[in-house]
Amino acid sequence: MTTLLVTGGAGFIGANFVLQAVAQGHRIVNLDKLTYAGNLDTLSSLEGNERHAFVQGDIGDRDLVSSLLNIHQVDAVVNFAAESHVDRSIDGPAAFVETNVVGTLGLLESSRDYWRSLDKNAQKDFRFLHVSTDEVYGSLGDEGQFKETTPYAPNSPYSASKAASDHLVRAFHHTYGLPTLTTNCSNNYGPYQFPEKLIPLVILKALAGESLPVYGDGRNIRDWLYVGDHCTAIQRVLEAGRVGETYNVGGNAERENVVVVKTICALLDNRRPLADGRKRESLITYVKDRPGHDRRYAIDSNKLQNELDWRPSQTFETGIEHTIDWYLTNMAWASRVLDGSYRMERLGT
Repeated sequence: MTTLLVTGGAGFIGANFVLQAVAQGHRIVNLDKLTYAGNLDTLSSLEGNERHAFVQGDIGDRDLVSSLLNIHQVDAVVNFAAESHVDRSIDGPAAFVETNVVGTLGLLESSRDYWRSLDKNAQKDFRFLHVSTDEVYGSLGDEGQFKETTPYAPNSPYSASKAASDHLVRAFHHTYGLPTLTTNCSNNYGPYQFPEKLIPLVILKALAGESLPVYGDGRNIRDWLYVGDHCTAIQRVLEAGRVGETYNVGGNAERENVVVVKTICALLDNRRPLADGRKRESLITYVKDRPGHDRRYAIDSNKLQNELDWRPSQTFETGIEHTIDWYLTNMAWASRVLDGSYRMERLGT
C-alpha cells in the first residue's frame, strides 16, 4: 500500500484521482484549502475510510506540509492544488500567483527537505508529481500539436502562473535532485466538475432552459480528456515515468466549443426534452470573446503512449454521455455547489 500526499484533492481532478486511488488500495493524505472549487461532497463516499485522511490547509504552509509528510511517511506527493479558472485569473491574477507559484514553491521546499531526510532506498522510490496544463504552451494554428518540447508561451494570468510552477518543479529536480515528474493535460471533463467550466455550465443551463453563452464565434478548439482517463495516466506516470521528465496527456478528441455545446443540447433533448418543445440548440447565444482566448489546443500524447503504454479509454462521444448521465443522476451535488456564492455568471470580462 502506497501512501500519497494529494494536494487539491477536493477539487475536480484531484477528487476523482483520490476516489480512484483509494479504490485501488492506496492510502491518501488529502490536503485541500477548500476554496470555492473544493467540495467535500465529492468525497462523501470515503467518510470513515481508514485509507483516506482529509486535512484542510494551504500547500504554502510549510510547517503543516512538513508535519504531514513526516507523520504519514509519505511515498509520493501528487500536486493538483491550483487556482485553475481562466476567467477568474483575468479578474484577479494575484490569487493565482499566490497559490500556483508561491504555494508550489512552499510545497517543493517542504518535499525536498522531507526527501533529504529519508534513507537511500526511500529516496530512490520517492516521487513528486506536478499536475499541469496544456495552456502553458499558448495557442496553436490550424495544424500541429503540443509536444513536451514545445516552447512555453502562456497567454493568460492562469497559464502564466502554471508555467512558472512547472519551471520551479524542473528547477528543483535539476538543482536539488528532487525526483520530480510533470504532466500537462488537455481540457478535462466528467463527474464532479465545478460549473464554471464549459461542459457542466452548459449542462446545467440547458437543463434549466436558460441562454447558453458561447465565446466569440465558438470556433475555438480544445482537445477533450475524460477525467477518469487523466487519473489513470497520472497513476501510470507515477508508477513508471522517468524521473525529471514531462508527459503530455490528451484525449485525442479535438472539438470546436460550439460543437461541444450542440452535442450536449442534442443529448439532453433526447434524455430530458424541454416542456415547451424547443430544441436546446436555439438557446445558444454568442457573446464577446474572452481576453487572450487561445484559438486551439491539441496534445500529442505519443511519449506517454509509447513509453508507458497508456491510452484513453473513452472517446468524446462515450465520455460526454457518461458525464451528462452523471449530472442527471447527481443534481443534488450540483445544487449544493450552487449555494449562492456562484451564480453561473460570466467572469473575466
